[in-house]
Amino acid sequence: MLILQGVDYTHPGRDPLFTDIHFTLNRRDKIALTGNNGSGKSTLLRIMAGELQPSRGLVKTETKPYYVPQLWDRFADATVAQALRVQDKLLALKKILAGDVTETNLQILADDWTIEERCREELAHWQLDGLDWSQPMRTLSGGQKTKVFLAGILIHEPEIILLDEPGNHLDGAGRRLLHELILSTRAALVLVSHDRHLLNLPGLLCELENGGLTMYGGNYDFYREQKAIEQTALYHDLKSAEKAFRKAKEVQRESLERQQKLDARGKKKQEKAGLPTISMHTFRNNAEKSTARVKDIHAEKVNALAAELGQLREALPASGAIRLLFDDAALHKGKVLITARGVNARFNDRLLWKQGLSIQITSGERIAVKGANGSGKTTLIKFFLGALQPAAGTIESTISQAIYIDQDYSLINVRLSVYEQAQRFNPGSLHEHEIKLRLNRFLFDKTAWDKPCRALSGGERMRLLLCCLTIGNQAPDLIVLDEPTNNLDVQNVDILIRALSEYKGTLLVVSHDKYFLEQIGIGRSLMLE
Repeated sequence: MLILQGVDYTHPGRDPLFTDIHFTLNRRDKIALTGNNGSGKSTLLRIMAGELQPSRGLVKTETKPYYVPQLWDRFADATVAQALRVQDKLLALKKILAGDVTETNLQILADDWTIEERCREELAHWQLDGLDWSQPMRTLSGGQKTKVFLAGILIHEPEIILLDEPGNHLDGAGRRLLHELILSTRAALVLVSHDRHLLNLPGLLCELENGGLTMYGGNYDFYREQKAIEQTALYHDLKSAEKAFRKAKEVQRESLERQQKLDARGKKKQEKAGLPTISMHTFRNNAEKSTARVKDIHAEKVNALAAELGQLREALPASGAIRLLFDDAALHKGKVLITARGVNARFNDRLLWKQGLSIQITSGERIAVKGANGSGKTTLIKFFLGALQPAAGTIESTISQAIYIDQDYSLINVRLSVYEQAQRFNPGSLHEHEIKLRLNRFLFDKTAWDKPCRALSGGERMRLLLCCLTIGNQAPDLIVLDEPTNNLDVQNVDILIRALSEYKGTLLVVSHDKYFLEQIGIGRSLMLE
């Protein structure tokens, strides 16, 4: 149904993202696509969807895929109906029912007389009943936006579904509906996700790594087993290569020492024999040539082993590279940071929560903010940060510095390069080479320093933000993370967990990722209803 033949893709002015991709999606295939952040998963999915043209190669498909994107920037000004791609049909149906039965309206509707009913049913199925089709997408929460696109699947009934991080922002009920959809659909499906549970649902898994695509004949658990076997073999090869390299260096040193001793012994014999100067020069030249040959022979072997060793080390995962090395001196555990008394928000002339919220947050706590999509989690965070004022109740704050990493990574200026973005957080005490050392620690090597931030994947933007925080050095009183794992691959989720475990201040986290919340040591939850 969908075939990629020899597909390459290169971002303008940059190295190839992936090359010679061959991929076949057959009828009713369900395939998970995994790979590290920045490997090109979203780009590959957009090529499958026909939204991007490959730099080389062919894309063949029997039918247009239905694509659920990871980021919704281009839909910010669209209405719900426009995002669902049903605006024209709904308008044509409305005109026909009002008596405007023109050929144009009939062609647009294309005998799809149940379009309005299906839209209403599917939006209700995804807990969006009563949603106004003319409502701008920018007014919806992250979870509601995701549900709008997921509702479009059964509205359009496509034969091919492409899902890019569909679990992002979804509440518990939404995740259950997504699981049911993936298991029950008869359409062919490609899923990109960092969610271990979602990745286990398809029966096949592909990994996009080092610019190539590898198919594994099983689900995510099977893939992890195979990767563990590969990793063990890699470490074994690395250990053997290191041993061979040390041995080669030792043999090289011993051979040179032996040759130098032979040359010195021969020179003494020649001097004792009283040979003429010209003979002595000839002997010295021959000795130097012999030493040079020995050096060349061993240097070639040592260099070959060094190259092999370098390749093996590059293949190792960047585990443990990211650390939040803050100066925690200004943090005082137990200090009252926020006191909220009966706060509430107003939405469409009504209060958002049944009861006003009262809570006290102290330094060092780790709190999860939970609730269904649209329950006001982001609104409450903005109250705490002083970005919004509550319609009712009061908030007192003693926070001197807070960092808010929102779902759109708004702290990242997409007009800047990676290095320029990092430099913006420099208090002036760090030199250029120190900034670049920090970037390296967060997996941005010299090839990425001039890369524009707009070209970064979601996971790369998250890592860059974490790097910027460490450049600022002083630990903030409060770090607020709004769905922090949404755009991180499995490896980077684990890295983020290790990084946050070192932070001594207060964490306020909005997340539906149970594994992540457990691993970062959440102490209590605030449920919004």
